[in-house]
Amino acid sequence: MTSPGFAPEWLALREPADAAARSVGLADLARDRVLNRDPVVVRDLGCGTGSMGRWLSARLGGAQHWVLHDRDPRLLAVAGAAVTGPGVTTRTAEGDLSALRAADLAGTSLVTASALLDVLTREQVNGLAAACVGAGVPALLTLSVAGRVELDPADPLDARFQDAFNDHQRRSGLLGPDAARAAEEAFADLGAHVETRPSPWRLGPAHAALTAEWLRGWVGAAVEQDPALAADAPGYLRRRSTGGLRVVVHHTDLLAFPS
Repeated sequence: MTSPGFAPEWLALREPADAAARSVGLADLARDRVLNRDPVVVRDLGCGTGSMGRWLSARLGGAQHWVLHDRDPRLLAVAGAAVTGPGVTTRTAEGDLSALRAADLAGTSLVTASALLDVLTREQVNGLAAACVGAGVPALLTLSVAGRVELDPADPLDARFQDAFNDHQRRSGLLGPDAARAAEEAFADLGAHVETRPSPWRLGPAHAALTAEWLRGWVGAAVEQDPALAADAPGYLRRRSTGGLRVVVHHTDLLAFPS
């Protein structure tokens, strides 16, 4: 389920912003749901290099076994060695999780994912919800893009690039910025209790490298979606790269657990 564009270098660059953005409140609620499990067994879907495991394992505390799922063996090799801590063990599982079923989650205490829902289709999100609810397993699903970006100072072309990027995220039936709402509906329709929290990136001068890389990718995807923007893109990037740009990239975290 991990996009081929999720290179290890990009994941490493964004990890501090991800860690600062995720909802600690929802993580604490998830921890409370699994306190009596020994060990806690966490399945991290589309784990990438293990960012979610590094962030959440310290908050869960106690004995934990993480099953790290991804279809990219490069990322799994990094994650398997990097999710560590007192009482934490791991194993990796390579493969596509689009056909996940409740039976596959037997013995699981918690399902997690980070920046995953928006690269799934509605059918895949419905299947994930059905698997979790069918197995009676809570799911903590973080950092789904919300389709809204705030740039300061503003530029007259901001809205056009944002709209084109959002349309690009929805290509080939993917949910993109509609993912969090679709997941909330899917879990709720199955009787699960669902809570959401905002989890925005807040990027300023201290995040210059991440901001620059994000901006190039954001503009590039927008131009790919709407070639009419190609003529304006170089000037837009120049204006945005002169320093002092602050960006808020909105995301949503979601916690669902069977009632």
